[in-house]
Amino acid sequence: MKMRTPKQIFVVLAFLFLISAFAGLFVAFAAPEGALRIVHKIASEFAIPSPEPFENFQRIFLNNIVVASLITASGIFFGIGPVFFISLNGFIVGIVAGVAYSTGKAPADRILLALLPHGVVEIPAVITAGVGGILWYKEIVAGEGRAGERFKNGAVKALKLLALSVFLLLIAAVIEAYVTPEVAGI
Repeated sequence: MKMRTPKQIFVVLAFLFLISAFAGLFVAFAAPEGALRIVHKIASEFAIPSPEPFENFQRIFLNNIVVASLITASGIFFGIGPVFFISLNGFIVGIVAGVAYSTGKAPADRILLALLPHGVVEIPAVITAGVGGILWYKEIVAGEGRAGERFKNGAVKALKLLALSVFLLLIAAVIEAYVTPEVAGI
């Protein structure tokens, strides 16, 4: 199926995220030692959460803006960048959840409470950034006008979706820093 509309692109990227999350879960259960090493590597890349929610909010929001911007900008590379980064993010979510469950660190309900409150906003926000990146590439290769105009028109479309993504990421970061710890008991 050829992706033509932003909605179709969004649905395909969301499906890729889910498939990748299930792949991460599978790896966590099939190869627990390797999965644990991956999770430890990922954890070492992130700062230890602060007891101060505002510091966590700032760190989360800045990190997510960087990720969304990278996803959008990577779209100009044949539209493959957003597919790669969204799949990678899904895989990471799956492997972390799988390791947390399989090692007994958290029951399934607590994992869901740690992911869902902010995830229902954050995941669509990141996917929206990916849609912008793919639309940018599509405009470059199939838009109207000269190459520079197509690049600019694509960039405008991508930046509008990135702005929407950043707004949603702001909401998600507030939820992740202030609400998620309360409802998940972390």
